[in-house]
Amino acid sequence: MAKFKLEYIWLDGYEPVPNLRGKTKIVEFDSFPELEELPIWGFDGSSTRQATGDDSDRLLKPVALFPDPARTNGALVMCEVLYPDGTPHESNSRAAIPDDPGTWFGFEQEYFLYEDGVPLGFPSGGGFPAPQGEYYTGVGYKNVGSVARQIVEEHLDLCLAAGIDHEGINAEVAKGQWEFQIFGKGSRRAADEMWIARYLLLRLCESYGVDVNWHCKPLGAEVDWNGSGMHTNFSTKYMRDVGGEEYFEALMDAFEQTMGDHIEVYGPDNHLRLTGLHETQSIDTFSWGVADRGASIRVPHSFVASGYRGYLEDRRPNSQGDPYRIAGRILETIALVETPANGAVPLAMVQTA
Repeated sequence: MAKFKLEYIWLDGYEPVPNLRGKTKIVEFDSFPELEELPIWGFDGSSTRQATGDDSDRLLKPVALFPDPARTNGALVMCEVLYPDGTPHESNSRAAIPDDPGTWFGFEQEYFLYEDGVPLGFPSGGGFPAPQGEYYTGVGYKNVGSVARQIVEEHLDLCLAAGIDHEGINAEVAKGQWEFQIFGKGSRRAADEMWIARYLLLRLCESYGVDVNWHCKPLGAEVDWNGSGMHTNFSTKYMRDVGGEEYFEALMDAFEQTMGDHIEVYGPDNHLRLTGLHETQSIDTFSWGVADRGASIRVPHSFVASGYRGYLEDRRPNSQGDPYRIAGRILETIALVETPANGAVPLAMVQTA
């Protein structure tokens, strides 16, 4: 029997953006455990805004398991928060969303690396570096520095070693800004992997004395610097196998009519980012366009060339958004469009946002 270090990870009750929390449980197993072998554990919910002091016990239910590459006999355990009677806590966004393994999601997580209150590469005494232009996918010390490249490379290796379906990294448009991409099948699994990838980045940055700034517009809306998004690519089995222009147009109608419902769960302060500038559409407008990075929904050329089949990119979710809520809302809107397979309600019954 070996002693395994199980890092139980969950989302707390802070609003509008939950924080990741984690604590370690030591359990003996003959070999690396299966998810079903992991015990439900408890924690003090009064310290995470998920309970009051006079009724503080909350439960952690393991829902996804990954090896922890930074620890000997370590495991990363994504958990849902439950009440003592086993019902989901109000903060448990994972339990509240629809799930469909046939729907594939790709999250593009943008973020800034900060040191001493400013993005890496910004002057420490105030002011700005050279304007945007050469930083996106840039190479060389003047564009990306040294520490940032080391962090993102180590993070990539950690994610791959943990079994996360990490699909790539790149330096982004603003200095000190980076992106990584996560793929998953089903809203819950895809979001599980994104949250664990975020956790690994935060934990890694501790050793560098660097913070991760997830805010969608950390430099402010009044300056000419890009914000951070979490563009979400999605594709159902029907979109991949059948699709068609008529179905696509009906789908876009549904997304337009539920615009407000999407914005509500696409991350706080999105009005600072969705201004119609810096490759965004205005927050109060819905649009789609082929290869249009300023549209709400970007339609790849390959989608049209394949007979309106494949995947689409929703460019409105921001970098602080909860991937559970984002993917769940996308599934809810897709379900409003009737197909021979899903028997959804007629499009005319969709509530206008």
